[in-house]
Amino acid sequence: MLNQYETVFICTPVLSEPQVKEAVKKFRDLIAGYGGDMIHEESWGMKKLAYPIQKKSTGFYHMFEFKAEPSLIAKIETDFRRDEKIIRFMTVKLDKYAIEYSTKRKRLQKEKTEKKEV
Repeated sequence: MLNQYETVFICTPVLSEPQVKEAVKKFRDLIAGYGGDMIHEESWGMKKLAYPIQKKSTGFYHMFEFKAEPSLIAKIETDFRRDEKIIRFMTVKLDKYAIEYSTKRKRLQKEKTEKKEV
């Protein structure tokens, strides 16, 4: 049974843009390699952290929404812990209400970008 998950992770701010993209690609490929199905992905860019982590006050935020077996989460989180480019991560299982909200949010975001283009 596939569950739907959302993972937000923060890359260390000392990375260059290509290094951040490489780290994101690594985890995207990991999810696919472990049999997960990517639904949505967002890059939130460099943001200020609420409190310092490893003496850093900013980081590159990225969000994945995907479907996967529950056993996949432990594997991915182990890889997040081992990667020194990642300073924080959090994975949550989405219930039906969160999935509904996520779908609605993506639709509104899409409409907003379409209005800007016109």
